Amino acid sequence: MEHIVTVQDAVTAFADFMEPTAAELDAIDAEMSLILADVDLLDAYIITLDRSPNEVDARRIRRARNRVLSERRALANRTAGAIVPGGAA
Repeated sequence: MEHIVTVQDAVTAFADFMEPTAAELDAIDAEMSLILADVDLLDAYIITLDRSPNEVDARRIRRARNRVLSERRALANRTAGAIVPGGAA
């Protein structure tokens, strides 16, 4: 009879090397306002899951949607002005 062993030691042995890099953390930090706007939009949708949205709920969703679009536009404008490595035109 063969024993089946787990490979957890082999998988978790590299956990120290799987931390996010500084560049990845900077990218997350740059997108944090968009992430928070998306969370607010999801919260507005979650509120209306068990009932039909009233006037205040519709306004909350509309404002959250507009904020998401505004943050996406701002993020696109920030990244469009960045210098592309490699000399791309």
